[in-house]
Formats: sequence, structure tokens, C-alpha cells
Amino acid sequence: MNAVATHETSRRVLIMDTTLRDGEQTQGVSFSPDEKLNIAKVLLEQVRVDRIEVASARVSSGEARAVAQIINWAAERGLAERVEVLGFVDGGASVDWIHSAGGQVINLLAKGSEKHCHGQLGKTLDAHVADVRATIQHAQARGLRVNLYLEDWSNGYRDHPDYVYGLVAQLSDVGIGHIMLPDTLGVMTPDRVFAALSDMVGRFPTLRFDFHPHNDYGLATANVLAAVQGGAAGVHCTVNCLGERAGNASLAEVAVNLRDQFGYELGIDETHLARVSELVESFSGKRIADNTPIVGADVFTQTAGIHADGDKKGSLYHSRLSPERFARRRKYALGKLAGKASLAKNLERLNIELSEDNQRKVLKRIVELGDSKKTITTEDLPFIIAEVLESKDYHHAELLACTITSTLDLESMVGIKIRLDEQIFTGSGIGNGGFDAFTNALGRILKRQGLTLPSLVDYEIRIPKGGRTDALTECSITWQTERGELRTRGVHANQVFAAISATMRMLNIQLHRAATSGSGELT
Repeated sequence: MNAVATHETSRRVLIMDTTLRDGEQTQGVSFSPDEKLNIAKVLLEQVRVDRIEVASARVSSGEARAVAQIINWAAERGLAERVEVLGFVDGGASVDWIHSAGGQVINLLAKGSEKHCHGQLGKTLDAHVADVRATIQHAQARGLRVNLYLEDWSNGYRDHPDYVYGLVAQLSDVGIGHIMLPDTLGVMTPDRVFAALSDMVGRFPTLRFDFHPHNDYGLATANVLAAVQGGAAGVHCTVNCLGERAGNASLAEVAVNLRDQFGYELGIDETHLARVSELVESFSGKRIADNTPIVGADVFTQTAGIHADGDKKGSLYHSRLSPERFARRRKYALGKLAGKASLAKNLERLNIELSEDNQRKVLKRIVELGDSKKTITTEDLPFIIAEVLESKDYHHAELLACTITSTLDLESMVGIKIRLDEQIFTGSGIGNGGFDAFTNALGRILKRQGLTLPSLVDYEIRIPKGGRTDALTECSITWQTERGELRTRGVHANQVFAAISATMRMLNIQLHRAATSGSGELT
């Protein structure tokens, strides 16, 4: 495809979002009337798409209520003409259904391929055109504006282009607003889209063409760009790529690429793209991948330490896709790939200052935790800092292995292998939960050495705010010792192991005290 189209690249491109119609053809997705209304409000008032397609005519009474609610709301704000409904060549039934709901625009579905016209309808082109014209006249008599879908246009244009030319030519004088060209099965490539749109626009320069892609080959967004370069006046997309089979083109991807790659003018407010994505994700039940472009949870997160270092030294890994542009924030992941710059960026966000030595200790602990947990968030960081800064580098005791078995309605069982100074011990225990079983096993080993565990005074578990089930857990335990109360803490993705970590810290402190005092007693 020629990268420089003959059409002006500074012209305005209209965006039609069809999440509430074509997006609802996603398997398992059905929006309630209230959900449709809320999505429509965000799309029109906040994201500011140019048009929305909200339903198919005659589907259900619930669909009629949804259309009426959306149009009533839109009419109060002067937006009703931007709300469109799919209708059919069905003797005027769709027109009447849309009119009764207060609709002002019908997107009429006609057969865009000779195969569909002959095989599905059993009609000639002229007969089909006569039916379409009659429906358009009925719609216009009802005061509706008419756009025209050419169903299966991509295959029709490929197989029998003269049929497509004849259909458009015979309907070019009936006052159609947009002729909408669907790649119904998502079979086109960007080169083919560009050539076909350029041809259609060149043959019918007075008509306005939209392109309606599907994503079966993963080319929907690329095909939209090609269509606009070929002269399409408008393009169709859905939030989060919803749609039948592999879905449609993503609203966020389309809007950002048209602006950044080719400089087209759009009415989209990008700061609300993430919000509408989350809304549709919630209502549809279809979760997007964390690495989904523009709107995914992780797309503004740098994981590699070298990237964080480059950003710290000069924004070396920034692009036009800045998170601030979308009302989001850049993040630097903490895990086994983190480096000093990653930690520094997160400390800066929390307004925490640490010495170089303490930063090194905290980073070492982050890398250790990263081996057992995929990601450590900024919210986890204060727990880790508190644990590291509180700890002493005593190595009198080390937990070498630990197996915990818990069964519903049965006591938990634990087997441990532990080093006490230069000796290795194994032991087992049962208890009311994994931590209780662990302390019983540890107590038995210590008892054989003439030692006893301090009594537990208080036990507290905390996780960071945010409701993540995989968040780090901080366990703080207060012990009663000869020198008074001793509080130790442990941090781990598993709350039982967080408690075990706090216990091992206590054990090391007590063994160190016993060694330095010569008492030989833990308590």
C-alpha cells in the first residue's frame, strides 16, 4: 500500500462505535437497558465519538426499551441524530420499530455480494434494489435518515465487483447518508482495503463511504488505517474489540493510530478511553489482557531495570504514547528484573527516602520475593521496607524446607527442615491451621535442644489497599520474652509463610541474644 494517499490527511474522520450493537454479538454478552444507557452516555458525552450504533431492530422488548431510553436521553442533549439502529429490508417492520422507539437514523442492511443476493434471497440485483428503495422511501416518510450497510461487501467486491458497482449506482440518488462497507468475515488485508476504498471513492465521488472491519486475521486496526487513507469518510469500531468471532477494531487503537500515525482530525477525548474500557469490561464480563494496547493494566509499566534506568537518566524509553495523555500514570515494576532505578522511581512516587545501603537491602529483598511472586506493586513496597529495615542480619537459624498440608475439617500437618547454627534438624507437627502446625513442629525441635519458644502475645495480618488477591501479606507478631515484648514481621505472598518468616526472625534475634548473653535460653 502506498503510504501517501491522494486524499487530504488533515481532514476529519468520523468514528462510529458499535459496541452496543455489533459488540453485543460477542458470545455470552448481553447488556441490560441500563447498562446500554450508561455506556452510550460515556461514549457520546465523554469519549465524544461521532456516532453510536445501539441495537438491531425487532430483537426483543428489552432492546426496544434500551433504544428508547438512549434516544430520550440523547434528544434532551441534542444528540439523537448521532444514535443509529440497524434495520432490515423487511417490508417496513424495522422502520416502524425504530420510529416507535424515537429513533432518527436507520442503518439499513442490504446484500453487498451477489452470492448473498442470489443464494440467500433468491433475487436478482434489480429486484433487491427495488425492495431496498421501497424501504428507504418508507423510512424517509417516517422522518428517518438512512445509512446503508452492504453486507459481505469485501467478498462481493472481490468476486463480483460489477454487482457492487450496480447496487451503489442504482441507489446513489435516494439520499443515503453513509454507504457502509463491511469486511464481514475479516478477510481483507490493508493493501486490498486501500485499493478497494480508493476505487469506490473514485467511482462515486459524491457519496460518503464508511469502513466496517472485523478482526478475524488480527488486521482490523491496520485495515481501518488503510481505509481512511483510501478515502473512507468514517470508520467503525468497538470498545475492547468486542464483536462476533474475533471481534471488531478497537476504539482506542483506531483513535490513537489515526492521530499519531497519519495526523487525522478526530473528535475523541482520549482521557476517557480507559474509563469506557473498564465500564464495558465490567458490564460485558469479557476481561481484556493486561498488555492490551492503550487501555491494558500493564501497558505503561516498565519491567526491566535497564528501561527504568533509561527513563531516570533522560526519558529514553518514552514515546508519544504517554500515560498522562490517557489520564493514566507510568509505573515501574518491582520484581526479579527490577534494578536500582526501578526502586528509585517507586520511592519517589511514595515520597520515601532511603540511604544507598538501605536501598540495596530493599532491592535484594524485592528480587528474592520476585522469584516467588510475579509482580510486587508500589503498594507492597512499604511492607518490604519495614521488614528489611527492622531486620538484623543474624544467621543462627535458617528454614531449609517446609511442607504444609491443609485439608477441610482436618488438622493441618507440617514437615520442616531447619539449620540451627551448624546442625540440621527435621521435625513435624499438626495444628489448627498451617502456622499453628509450624510452631508445634518448631517447638519440638527446639525442645530437644533444651530451648522453648516465647509465648505469642499478638498476631496481625495486613495486605495493601486495592483488593488484589495476589497482594503481598505482612504478618506482625508480638512475642513475650525475658527482655519484654518483641515484635517481628514477615512479608510474603502467602500469609502462612509471612507468619513463618516473622517467627524465624524472632528465633534469630533470640538465639543471638542467648549467644551474646551466655544464657542459652530463648525466653
